[in-house]
Amino acid sequence: MKLNTLPNIAEADDFYADLIAAHEGLTKAESDAFNARLILLLANHIGDRTVLSEALSAAAK
Repeated sequence: MKLNTLPNIAEADDFYADLIAAHEGLTKAESDAFNARLILLLANHIGDRTVLSEALSAAAK
């Protein structure tokens, strides 16, 4: 599997709105912790270490 960086989320605007709403009322620390948990959940779902390494590299650019 290779990292897909092309648009691939159905109803992307709705997902973005849900993501923003999930942070409402959180402190900076709570928001950071939420993001960390979400990243780890999604990384576990992906499961492919090569893809995860590609994602780390892409995010660092």
